[in-house]
Amino acid sequence: MVNNPIAYLFSCIFVLGAHIAMLANVMLSDGSGGSFVLLAAGVIGLDLVCFTVMPFFRQQSYTIDFMLILVLNMSVIMQSCFGGVGFAVKHWITCIVALGACRVGYLLCRDHKWLEMQKKYYYIGIGVLMLITVLFTGSRSMWINLGENTSIQPSEFIKPLFVLACATSVTEQQKRHRILGFNVVYDNLALFGLTAAICLMQWWCRDLGSLPTFVGIYAAGFLLRICYPKTKFSKKSLVGAGLALALAAVLAVFFAPEYVRERIFSDIWSDTSGNGYQQSKALIAIAEGGWFGKGPTNGFLHEVFAHENDIVFATICEEWGLLFALMTVLALIMMVAVPLISPPRSYFHATMSACVCAAFTVQMALNIFGSCNMIPFTGVTIPFISSGGSSMLVSGLMIGMLSACQSPVFRDPEPFRFNAEAPKRRRRA
Repeated sequence: MVNNPIAYLFSCIFVLGAHIAMLANVMLSDGSGGSFVLLAAGVIGLDLVCFTVMPFFRQQSYTIDFMLILVLNMSVIMQSCFGGVGFAVKHWITCIVALGACRVGYLLCRDHKWLEMQKKYYYIGIGVLMLITVLFTGSRSMWINLGENTSIQPSEFIKPLFVLACATSVTEQQKRHRILGFNVVYDNLALFGLTAAICLMQWWCRDLGSLPTFVGIYAAGFLLRICYPKTKFSKKSLVGAGLALALAAVLAVFFAPEYVRERIFSDIWSDTSGNGYQQSKALIAIAEGGWFGKGPTNGFLHEVFAHENDIVFATICEEWGLLFALMTVLALIMMVAVPLISPPRSYFHATMSACVCAAFTVQMALNIFGSCNMIPFTGVTIPFISSGGSSMLVSGLMIGMLSACQSPVFRDPEPFRFNAEAPKRRRRA
């Protein structure tokens, strides 16, 4: 149960107050109505249910849980106001699914010894998901259509398995083998091959926007392998890895599909009705929104395709203001950074935390910088803010993995008791 009821109550009041302030802003901007009542009831009701249920999960800290419900209901309010107040029921349901997935990730990822024993299943699971992606998503696509307005993205479910694969390989760093003059670790070779296979799948499916996320996860795991005690990576190996990475980047640009090269080298203002359409509209919306925004429901970006996911940062800036959008991003960064500033349960959990944080950070950077035309437009979502079922489910699962890194030991060791008779018995023996 809760160790500090006063701090828990204060956190509840803070989260609830933030959501009520946002709802008041919506009411002042668009007036009250049936849709607003449903929105307010959904947001406040979900808050109260979470505050009631959370204490039944014994944890060392509830910081991540409070940050998660804060961000999720903020996204529900924002998604419900793009172009007019209307309760975004589908997004609200996916937020509930994300909360449930968070609990699942928390329960599954507490025991690092058990997780390390399941290493082969991570590779098998990734292989199966890659096969499904290539064979059943249509003509070089990433989505499986399940019906009208319903689809699933199998490649999203590769991310948590890939994080676990990167974390389990760390413990094998001292098992070296001599091959062609290099001291190598078989697990490192297997993980590098897996990363290359995922990158090839992303290229084949024409979804290079998600590729940096997997590279970021692998890079975080690689850095933790370098820092592993007594790893002793040679300078020759590190230089070789750096050169291989640089060569891969050059080849990626050279062999990139035509539409990717057009996005890299195109001027969006000279083609505002073509490849530069979304980014030019996004920049105009950010500029018109200013620091404090036009007000909920008062923007025009909701008429642009993918305003609720791929360019959601610009949509928020337009209606709520750049200051509020940056505060939302800061809340996300704080949520994923919590496990990095407190001691993890094990080195495995430290690596898992770093890989999850890398995935979230890269995704946020791709969406924000792409919307602001600082990098080519990628179409990657912001976790928990953008709409989407597969992304929301996987993001919730990965946040649960972060929370598990800080979970307590449920059975404390018995206190040491000095036995005065034991030394006498040893002397007699």
